[in-house]
Amino acid sequence: MTSEKMNRLELGMSKEQVTEILGNEYTIAEKRIQDSNEIEVLSYRDSYNNDEFYLFLFKNQKLEKWYRELLPKDKIELD
Repeated sequence: MTSEKMNRLELGMSKEQVTEILGNEYTIAEKRIQDSNEIEVLSYRDSYNNDEFYLFLFKNQKLEKWYRELLPKDKIELD
């Protein structure tokens, strides 16, 4: 996950636009219907820093927010 790629992202982008920038090496972390809206969360693991990953939340196929998560140290050692 490079800052160059992250700087190209904008809220409201489609899932296809985001995956075109970040690639297809993601995991679907969550998918649900909430208040008649389709919610999907994609997870990208940072290949340079294995203890962090990025989550991208799409609402009706549009990027609504993203954030970074850090794995607890004890979880990293198990991987």
